[in-house]
Amino acid sequence: MDLNKGLSEEDLDRLIGKRDYRLFLNAKNELYRERGMKDNPPSRREAIRLMAGHPNLIRRPLLAAGSDVVIGFDEARYREWLK
Repeated sequence: MDLNKGLSEEDLDRLIGKRDYRLFLNAKNELYRERGMKDNPPSRREAIRLMAGHPNLIRRPLLAAGSDVVIGFDEARYREWLK
């Protein structure tokens, strides 16, 4: 999956699954800050729509293998995957 090309709403919905969708929002993104998403997060549906339309709104790095997903930099989790 190439986040630079974006993901469809359906792909994002599957990727997020039952996880907290807010973890996938990139707090360093301009749109995130402009809309004050930290204090007033969008609904799950709206967040998915926005991430599909603005791929840079998706937090990175994002690693997915099967049902396991690591969002953001997490060295300990990366090491676990390499074992």
